[in-house]
Amino acid sequence: MSDSPILLTPGPLTTAIETRRAMLRDWGSRDPAFIALTAELRARLLRVANGQGTHAAVPLQGSGTFIVEAAIATLVPPAGKMLVLVNGAYGERMVNIARRMGRNVEALRWPEDRPVEPARVAEALRTDPGITHVALVHCETTTGILNPLADVAAEVAGAGRALLLDAMSSFGALPIDLAAVPVAAVLASSNKCLEGVPGLGFALVRPDVLEAAAGNSSSLSFDLHAQWRGFEGDGQWRFTPPVQVVAALVEAMRALEAEGGPTARHARYQDNFDTLLVGMRRMGFTLFLDQAVQAPIIATFHLPDDRGLAFRPFYDALAARGFLIYPGKLTQAETFRIGCIGALHRRDFERLLQAVSETLAVLEAA
Repeated sequence: MSDSPILLTPGPLTTAIETRRAMLRDWGSRDPAFIALTAELRARLLRVANGQGTHAAVPLQGSGTFIVEAAIATLVPPAGKMLVLVNGAYGERMVNIARRMGRNVEALRWPEDRPVEPARVAEALRTDPGITHVALVHCETTTGILNPLADVAAEVAGAGRALLLDAMSSFGALPIDLAAVPVAAVLASSNKCLEGVPGLGFALVRPDVLEAAAGNSSSLSFDLHAQWRGFEGDGQWRFTPPVQVVAALVEAMRALEAEGGPTARHARYQDNFDTLLVGMRRMGFTLFLDQAVQAPIIATFHLPDDRGLAFRPFYDALAARGFLIYPGKLTQAETFRIGCIGALHRRDFERLLQAVSETLAVLEAA
């Protein structure tokens, strides 16, 4: 490992040296070699979610939020209506984006520690026939809660509506099978479970949905239909692509395949999470979520009031030992978050637990 800190965050995250080395080469964005690299990227993205033949991969420059905004602006027509299923900050962000785009949007909300309930979704769709699109966050990075994708997708499809899935914190590790689960569009980014670097979002969208979206977007650069037509026409990006980010993501996805695909990656992340949870509980920390709804992506822990701990000194002490954690993002409790994803293994979490133990000894003695 280099002098870089270990990133225990939900992305950007710690990447493999091979992924970083892939960024050392310069690429001509219109050169046949880079066009071939883009084609490999698009094909690999589809294979991760078993979307070959049913969906098209549309990468876009920018962060995960960029691709969510592009998808809402393109796939939800101006006369449509969007229902967002909210149990965390990223569902709320989708509501905000839709409003900024001038779309008719409503939210169905749950507490941050409770998963989305398919029965409530079905009732909302029965009650309001004007809803055309439903948006779900698969794994809410606010807490790490896992929402029931297959059951929600079945209710949405059964009601004849289109499901937009924010899979930022799940794509590449948690199961997403587009051949079995009816999803109109999956949205994710390069810098989470795929273990690439930041700078690229992507959508996997059914071609019929893309065809119907022509002219919906009021944005030139965020128009996913136009972006898709460009790739299908000549294999090129419409505007300057982040060539090194593309190269790094392709290398990271080759590594994902070599590891054994999303199933193997999920197993490694689960082992990271299990190691972390056992050690943190031993030191008196409690998990915010019930384990039954906890994904092994990011763990939210209560910051115990009775021990006189504050987040900033705790963060700084761990950072000095080479570990960067994340502040809490909850409205109802003082918490902090530790990511279990990235090019990390059990030994990294054993080292983290030792650092937490040392940090507690220093802070509680002060």
